[in-house]
Amino acid sequence: MQKIVVRGTNWIGDAVMTIPALRSLRASFPDAEISLLTRSWAEGVFRDADFLDRILSFNASGSRRRDLREERRLLKTEGFDVGLLFTNSFASALAFGFGKVGRRFGYSTEGRKFLLTDPIPVPGWKGERHEVNYYLNLAGETARILGRDVPTADRNISLPVSEQRRGSATAILRAAGAKKGAPTVVIGAGSTNSTAKRWPAGSYAVLNDMLQSELGCSVILLGAADERAVAERVALTARCAPIDLCGKTSLADAVAILSVADLMISNDMGLAHVARAVGTETIVIFGPTDDRTTRPLGAEIIRKPFDCAPCMLRECPIDHRCMTSISPVEVFERAAEIMHK
Repeated sequence: MQKIVVRGTNWIGDAVMTIPALRSLRASFPDAEISLLTRSWAEGVFRDADFLDRILSFNASGSRRRDLREERRLLKTEGFDVGLLFTNSFASALAFGFGKVGRRFGYSTEGRKFLLTDPIPVPGWKGERHEVNYYLNLAGETARILGRDVPTADRNISLPVSEQRRGSATAILRAAGAKKGAPTVVIGAGSTNSTAKRWPAGSYAVLNDMLQSELGCSVILLGAADERAVAERVALTARCAPIDLCGKTSLADAVAILSVADLMISNDMGLAHVARAVGTETIVIFGPTDDRTTRPLGAEIIRKPFDCAPCMLRECPIDHRCMTSISPVEVFERAAEIMHK
């Protein structure tokens, strides 16, 4: 049996955007054993994935040398025939070389072409089309070079979540105070790598109050540990107390919670991609980033057209107009339309 390893991406949103490519790879290599080599957090996203055979995870140590040694050890032990790099880094290609992966496919980035047995040129449309296509193209080129059929491009990002996990998520929400039978709305008020992507906490607080008082929703604040401070600001500013689970769940539990929610409203963040992947209606508030290339597929997008956006800056150097000009009423009305479908 052919053994294929895929080096997964390092961000949650990017990981979700690789799902169509992983599905394409499975279709091209139905009899192969396909393993995902990735940072340990990603296991919570891909735990129930039916297009993977195995997940090989490692804890990012903060040291490139230690991480390289760990990746090399995992790869060398397995003896993979084919490797596919969704990451663009030199280090990940070096790990595949040191790990004795037979055929090594990846984009020719960061001067790593000599480390790949089969370097793929970066497509000219990179940065103009959605990132899902970037990963799909790499999977398709790999299959083509290896003489396999390349399926018609399908941007299916669906991610299965087991009934057991869904049941556990419902129990977590009930224990936290979510009302039985009430619509559940998840709010993602943070963004790990950019403050410019954040809609104001005060606006989320007003939105929370409207969702609870006018639609009778249970509102859940969800996010990573480093987003706790902004979630706390939302909770302290709100008149109707939301259920604050931000930084208090594992990623696996957050994925399961999203799968049983009725709606997610958030900034441009990884969990918004997860929400759409598990089938939950999603509204994403965009400002400094480019929704053409990185929006969660299938999500409703709210943004205002300003000449300075998308600027791709992590901090706004002026007045943050792309986000502050979006009113809570506008977002609430869009949410109400979705909830009443």
